[in-house]
Amino acid sequence: MHIISTDENQVFAAVQEWNQNDTYNLYTSDPRGIYFTLALENVKTSRGVEGNIMIDLYEVAGIKGILIANRKLDNQVKTYITYNKGRDWRLLQAPATDLMGNDIYCILPFCSLHLHLQASENPYTSGSISSKESAPGIIVATGNIGSELSFNDVGMFISADSGNNWRQIFEEEYSVWFLDKGGALVAVKQASVPIRHIWISFDEGKQWSKYSFTLIPLFVDGVLVEPGTENQIMTFFGHFSHRSEWQLVKVDYKSIFGRGCTEGDYQTWQLHNQGDPCVMGKKQIYMKRRPGNRCMLGKDYSRILSSESCICTAADFECDYGFERRSDGKCFPAFWFNPTMASRSCSLGQNFFNSTGYRKVVSNNCTAGVKELYTARKQQCPSRAPQGLHLVTSDGKLTAAQGSNVTFLVFLEEPLITLDGSISHIFTTEGMNTVTVQISAGNVILQDTKAVAVHEFFKSLLLSFSPNLDEYNPDIPEWRQDVSRVIKAALVQVSEFPEERLLVAVFPGVPTAAELFLLPQKNMTEGRKKIESDLDQISEILISALNQNLVEFELKPGVRVIVYITQLTLAPLVDSSPRHSSSAMLMLLSVVFVGLAVFLIYKFKRKIPWINIYAEVNHEKEQEMIGSVSQTENTPKITLSEFATPEELMEKEVEPRVIGMSI
Repeated sequence: MHIISTDENQVFAAVQEWNQNDTYNLYTSDPRGIYFTLALENVKTSRGVEGNIMIDLYEVAGIKGILIANRKLDNQVKTYITYNKGRDWRLLQAPATDLMGNDIYCILPFCSLHLHLQASENPYTSGSISSKESAPGIIVATGNIGSELSFNDVGMFISADSGNNWRQIFEEEYSVWFLDKGGALVAVKQASVPIRHIWISFDEGKQWSKYSFTLIPLFVDGVLVEPGTENQIMTFFGHFSHRSEWQLVKVDYKSIFGRGCTEGDYQTWQLHNQGDPCVMGKKQIYMKRRPGNRCMLGKDYSRILSSESCICTAADFECDYGFERRSDGKCFPAFWFNPTMASRSCSLGQNFFNSTGYRKVVSNNCTAGVKELYTARKQQCPSRAPQGLHLVTSDGKLTAAQGSNVTFLVFLEEPLITLDGSISHIFTTEGMNTVTVQISAGNVILQDTKAVAVHEFFKSLLLSFSPNLDEYNPDIPEWRQDVSRVIKAALVQVSEFPEERLLVAVFPGVPTAAELFLLPQKNMTEGRKKIESDLDQISEILISALNQNLVEFELKPGVRVIVYITQLTLAPLVDSSPRHSSSAMLMLLSVVFVGLAVFLIYKFKRKIPWINIYAEVNHEKEQEMIGSVSQTENTPKITLSEFATPEELMEKEVEPRVIGMSI
């Protein structure tokens, strides 16, 4: 991860995903810097002079919200611009004519202007792109016109209206400096031979005048523009030959301005985005010096003449955390995100903000309009059933005759603390069981929770997927859990079967494969043949839907994945006697803790004072003891042989917290 900016209560971060080599994804945060959303995928990178990673992203100085980025797509790098901090991006419109006035036939999106975005790391060089806060709207950059960014046919381009329109100013690469807040532009040719001429423009690059700044040609190594409103001095430093000493040449441009600017030397310019005057939720009118007027700006020069807030529209809102924008412009939950989780994490009597799927772009100044429609709504936390409490009658029934005496058995969940190398447990009843492992080391406490499904009889279908899913498979447990949940939802949608009768487990590795488990109805007492017949009916319906390619899901905007049937398997029948042996129970989904435990043992080796392991079952199940847990991902067995001795242990209780995660 690379932190690009932390200005204006927002973090811009570039993150390289598991399947990226020379590109990064750009993310923007909420005002707290906690929740991030994707702003642009596959941003190009390059190496700096010292080998450091340089993200091809440039923030235009002087105007908030405007950024330029180079994006790599289908092995082509193209330049994009945004006027709202990454909510929307578009290609740059190429100039209409070349330097000779000939028409340029460049039609979007097949042809556009592309810019090199290497900002200068040296204060004495200008870099391939530059803009100044003191000269709002003016951008000068090296680039080319065509289908993609290239190092061939490179020229210099300028925009005087913040990137809406561009003009070519040179056919070769030049270094350009701003003089007197953009009143004059000074260009020096980037050449491997000594030079003695510079070029100056007083009309935002429309016309250039050639001047000689030294009698003897000079290898220019850098230029220093001295700060100060009334100081118009540039210092060129270099050498006459590779063997000569350093030479300094000072050029005072004060005399060419002649006088100070008066009211008639100014004109107004309104910032816009392709004609839309509302940029970042406000209309801004700037006061600029008229191009060609050779007057000097005073100390009291103010750039912004007026600023007015705009009425909020949908364009002022970006997708909230966990949501993605589709081709129709609307935001929908990402495949991995469950919008209801926000309400589950709050306590009764408190409030939470229920997201609409949108959030206002940070630093956007719009008011009223659709603001209330898109803003998160404050709601009370919903009530939830208590966890860790199990209440049954002594005879095992949940009902009793009125007037009779009833003995209740109350079971409270308590953690099991152990330092043993392993703990064994037998699940004696069918159903879902939540198991949580908590590991503590000093002041650090880490916890993971998984669900275990235990059933006697089931059928399963082996599933495969369209090849495009493998391109986005990072082969990590969290991704497999998210995809399993999405597959189950897609199956429920086409079959209308209860969700609790379907379980999906995505296997590790590539190509991506999964197993679908078909479970019998709860409390079904008709016998084995009836159960088998019921599962056969379910499997036939699902197989038919899978063969017709009716089961699909959207992994991300524009990426739809089709689920296919691979093979049908039948779990072996087990002993149907009332009391089942431990070997007869099948665990469909095992708890996956070893990855977390191995990491902790590696990191806190010989420093783990104690370990808490506890289990929580559903309310209708009897209290059970924690047992050894099998792994589904072929990870090594946990060993505690290197832990601290019992005399070194700290006796400490940690309040159990169940996350309720299922796979």
